[in-house]
Amino acid sequence: MVIILPGETEQVVSGDQMTPRQIVAELDEYIVGQHAAKRAVAIALRNRWRRQQLPADLREEIAPKNIIMIGPTGVGKTEIARRLARLAHSPFLKIEASKFTEVGYVGRDVESIVRDLTELGVKMIREEKAAAVRAQAEQNARERLLDLLLPDARRSPRPAFVGAPEVAPGAEQPSESREKLGRWLDEGRLEEREVELEVKDQGFPSFEIFTNQGVEEMGINVKDMLPGLFGGRTRKAKMTVADARDLLVAEESDKLIDQSTVAREAIERVEQSGIVFLDEIDKVAGREGTHGPDVSREGVQRDLLPIVEGTTVNTKYGMVRTDHILFIAAGAFHVSKPSDLIPELQGRFPIRVELDSLTEEDFVRILKEPKNALTMQYRELLATEGVTLRFEEEAIGEVAHFAAEVNRRTENIGARRLQTILERVLDDLSFRADELAGEEFVVSAEYVRQTVEEIIRDEDLSRYVL
Repeated sequence: MVIILPGETEQVVSGDQMTPRQIVAELDEYIVGQHAAKRAVAIALRNRWRRQQLPADLREEIAPKNIIMIGPTGVGKTEIARRLARLAHSPFLKIEASKFTEVGYVGRDVESIVRDLTELGVKMIREEKAAAVRAQAEQNARERLLDLLLPDARRSPRPAFVGAPEVAPGAEQPSESREKLGRWLDEGRLEEREVELEVKDQGFPSFEIFTNQGVEEMGINVKDMLPGLFGGRTRKAKMTVADARDLLVAEESDKLIDQSTVAREAIERVEQSGIVFLDEIDKVAGREGTHGPDVSREGVQRDLLPIVEGTTVNTKYGMVRTDHILFIAAGAFHVSKPSDLIPELQGRFPIRVELDSLTEEDFVRILKEPKNALTMQYRELLATEGVTLRFEEEAIGEVAHFAAEVNRRTENIGARRLQTILERVLDDLSFRADELAGEEFVVSAEYVRQTVEEIIRDEDLSRYVL
């Protein structure tokens, strides 16, 4: 799949056309370590491209090799899946398995996974098509703005706002005035002028109807049956030209886009390249010999099984097959283990990858190397206040040391600990940044120790450092 961005002539290679080595290299720019997991997802993504090159009859026979990631929290499981979806330009949904209950209990239905994923696919396709027709939509919106600013003289002899050109006998013709207004509009001289236009009434009655297919399915049916009640009415509203332009561009884009095509392409993309990240899969791993709430855990697994192995789900955009959606499950498996899952579900996740716990050296790399490194984020945030922030090498080492120390003493939450340590270190600076505009602030190892060490030393207080 090749994505062409508006205003560009060269083609951008999509993730599923990249080699596994290239995919891993891209993931390395954001995620430290975990090479086994990166290799597994890179191969899974490349296999999608390989499958598309096969004859149609054989293509249908090849199912995706779903992956289960095993590792503690905060080591990069979710980030790997999210970055993979961005590379592939795929509809991506992250969902916690613990939110679902088996049929007959109060809770979310597992089929809502596919409905939510389809909604994301529709949004993605609609945005791509809106970008493709944006130039035409902006031109149409410009003409409508001119109609609002200078209506036809035969319909409205008076100008639309104070200061607009008068159309008097023997003076400029309406076409000349329209051209002049068009130049003013393009130059941005009319952005604060007020215009009046009709907008759709967004009011929606606040009630819900629960059915066995979910609230969203019933909601759309009611809206279709009663269009005048649900969003069909319009009202006049006054707004500036700048605000009206955005609204009109959106309306014109919708007119230029065929919604049935959007739905069809969205379903195809979801079916062929959708990715579902099932987090906390270990929370629904039932254990033999238990009673009570654990009974429903196996029920959730059995409800998930048809979705993972391939079924057809009814959505408001049409029927969606899940046969070729890639499922990536993840869990810490501290209490349970993958073999506690029912055998049928285990068989649908043939690739198992163990992620390593992060070390102090990994924390140092996380603080410095990724494109979105935490130290870079704080530097850019404080630069908006005119403060130049600089971290000494020893200070970065101290932050990593304290994060690793707290993880050892209390709950190990992986790289997320770095954020709470850095927030503590930069708390005073963030509070007073507006008073330090134009100054440089250097974070030294000694400063890190002064702000953090007392809390780390106190065993009781350290438990409250998330």
